[in-house]
Amino acid sequence: MEIISNIALISINETLIVQMVSFLIFMFVMNMVMFRPLNSVMKKRNEYMESLKQDVTDFDQEVIRLLDQMEKHEASARQEAMAIKKELEESGSSEAAGISTDIRNEISRLRADTEKEVESQIEKARENLRKETEHLAVSIMENVLNRRLAQ
Repeated sequence: MEIISNIALISINETLIVQMVSFLIFMFVMNMVMFRPLNSVMKKRNEYMESLKQDVTDFDQEVIRLLDQMEKHEASARQEAMAIKKELEESGSSEAAGISTDIRNEISRLRADTEKEVESQIEKARENLRKETEHLAVSIMENVLNRRLAQ
């Protein structure tokens, strides 16, 4: 038996060519079976992720638009509410002023009526007092003079 000593790590012979051909066939098969489907799946996943990013961006823009629209509606509703409040306050103030004027007029009328009634009662009381005073004076004079006075 002869021991062959080879110092070179790679020897160029027919096995190298067979190994290279088998490696190329292996790479072709791996490309068809594994790399192309994997690349296809990765491409689809990337497209899906990009579409999700675009959807998120679109939804963010829609949310911002809706928030702006909501703020505008809120501002217009507040302005409308303030206008209604001001209108109600003005109508309430004018109605209160009208009621106040009516009450003052009513108080003045009642005061005038009461003063007339009091004057009339005072006049009646004076008349009654004058009659009683005359009657009392005549009575006192009759008693003092001890005789009846002709009226």
